[in-house]
Amino acid sequence: MLRTLLGLLLLAAGTAAEAQTPPSPADIADYEGLHRAAHEGNAAAIRDLAAAGADPNARDRAGRTPAHVAAFASNDAALRSLAEAGADMNALEGRVYDVLTIAAVADDPEMVSLALELGNDPGLTTSIYDGTALIAAAHLGHHEVVRHLIAGGAPLDHVNNLGWTALMEAVVLGDGGPDHIATVQALVEAGADAGIADFDGVTPLQHAEARGFAEIAGIIRAGAH
Repeated sequence: MLRTLLGLLLLAAGTAAEAQTPPSPADIADYEGLHRAAHEGNAAAIRDLAAAGADPNARDRAGRTPAHVAAFASNDAALRSLAEAGADMNALEGRVYDVLTIAAVADDPEMVSLALELGNDPGLTTSIYDGTALIAAAHLGHHEVVRHLIAGGAPLDHVNNLGWTALMEAVVLGDGGPDHIATVQALVEAGADAGIADFDGVTPLQHAEARGFAEIAGIIRAGAH
């Protein structure tokens, strides 16, 4: 399990430096045009600015488009107006996150569903870990978001550069509590492949057993039959 432990250390070390970063107070103070309207949730202003020729895919200093800003602020109406104005729903900001993964990490199922409706691809590779929105949500135990992503066609068995699938992350990075149990249940019911082992050849079931996650282990075993 050496590489699994190494992966955990790398993930912990990278969290502060590489995690999603919403606009700072300084960023917000500097915003104007579509970025400001997106942050404030001003859909009417977005329509007016777009009609006047404002670029819906302009970037701030961190590489965020107005759509990313709307996602961080959980402004659904703004996101819809930006999409109607031609915003690229699959754009990645400076830390390699799209709207969908931002919403997944925020545990915002309504925005997840909206992003999918507006054309955000649930199969995009995001983050420095080459993951997906589903992996991010599973890691955090955001089970309602997980179910929305599954329904939207998210790839169940994508393997990130740590060697982990969404199911693996729900076990290895989860706490074994109700949220992660519900996450594992959703993934197993959807047909996630529990046989995909990590780089050390250890399966999600073996990790669950080793961590004493009896209920999660039982769900995985039941799904194998």
